Amino acid sequence: MKQRSKLEQQQQQHAAEQHTQQPSVREFANTEELLRHDAAQTTVPPAIAQRLRKTTGDLPRPKPTWWKRLLGGTQP
Repeated sequence: MKQRSKLEQQQQQHAAEQHTQQPSVREFANTEELLRHDAAQTTVPPAIAQRLRKTTGDLPRPKPTWWKRLLGGTQP
């Protein structure tokens, strides 16, 4: 009886280890979806985030698209 319960415990532990070790497989429709998923999962180090804000802070805002200007979208 003890051998059986010990064997069952080992099997359950082994199954749990295999489940946690196997990463879930995910397929992406395109590379943009893959990059967006990766960006959401990756944390940017604070030093790099600060450098990016400093570098991009003085860039001009993009102009609205032609159809937004034509239809009276938000003004720049």
